[in-house]
Amino acid sequence: MTTSQTVSTDVLIVGAGPTGLYGAYYAGFRGLSTTVVDVLPQPGGQVMALYPEKQIRDVAAIPAIKGRDFVAALVEQASSYEPTYLLGRQASTLEHTDDEAVVTLDDGTVIRARAVILTSGIGTPTPRPLECGEDWLGTGLSFFVTDPQRHADQDVVIVGGGDSALDWADALEPIARSVTLVHRRKVFRGHAATLERVKSGSTRLHTDTQVIALDGDEGRLAKVTLRSNDGQESVVPADHVIAALGFISDLGPLRDWGLELRGRSVAVDRAMRTNLPRVYAAGDLTDYDGKVKLMSVGFGEVATAMNHVAVDLDPDLTLFPGHSTDAA
Repeated sequence: MTTSQTVSTDVLIVGAGPTGLYGAYYAGFRGLSTTVVDVLPQPGGQVMALYPEKQIRDVAAIPAIKGRDFVAALVEQASSYEPTYLLGRQASTLEHTDDEAVVTLDDGTVIRARAVILTSGIGTPTPRPLECGEDWLGTGLSFFVTDPQRHADQDVVIVGGGDSALDWADALEPIARSVTLVHRRKVFRGHAATLERVKSGSTRLHTDTQVIALDGDEGRLAKVTLRSNDGQESVVPADHVIAALGFISDLGPLRDWGLELRGRSVAVDRAMRTNLPRVYAAGDLTDYDGKVKLMSVGFGEVATAMNHVAVDLDPDLTLFPGHSTDAA
């Protein structure tokens, strides 16, 4: 069932990751109403989807902070200006009128915005599937952990060999009844220090091994069958399987908007303007000569974009926003 509604806003931000959330704060600081759209069901982008329990250490003035807490702080920062969130929805089409950009979402919602800022990172994330577990998706199988405490006293099987798989094994080991980590190769790709912590704990490691079946009764998962690369099979208990196999990302519908692209990135100028009228971009989605894809760079880019948006929408304003310490 589609939703038929129209939303009017000064700025539409497409992407609710850290860059988009900081953009929502900055729009409010410049006196602009904001609507934030994201295909994921919660704000935070890949930080929440992939490593909410991992320590982030490369943000200025924050020595270390969990991804989940970092996102919560960004949401709180933006909340003083009351942005509107439309989550679990995808921006599908873009049209222009003389003074507005008109974006239609996949549920039929129409957003009329005076400006659009794209902050959707590396694109729309689609989890890599665990083919033998499709029938258990939403019950015994998930692609990431939204709340570690949901797995308290469970037998958890994590599939994957990258940072996400190791992070979840490390985080859930003291919470779950048991943690089994299954990787189809011998060598893990994740951070060496995390791997050492996992190895030194109670997590059971199965390398050169794949999951070939999930089984249970009456919609309740009970066990997982593993097969090593030499053909040996084994069965381990499992109340839940986390398929941390990574994500496939692409630009999705944005690719058809007429944006100037550089591979999977959007070309912008020094004001973060794209080639389309009233459309800007910031963060990992963008590309220009000398681009460095860091979260801290994205924060500066979205602030730059929002200040230019403010002046473009009201030429009587100055580009320099003033200092936040001077604001009431």
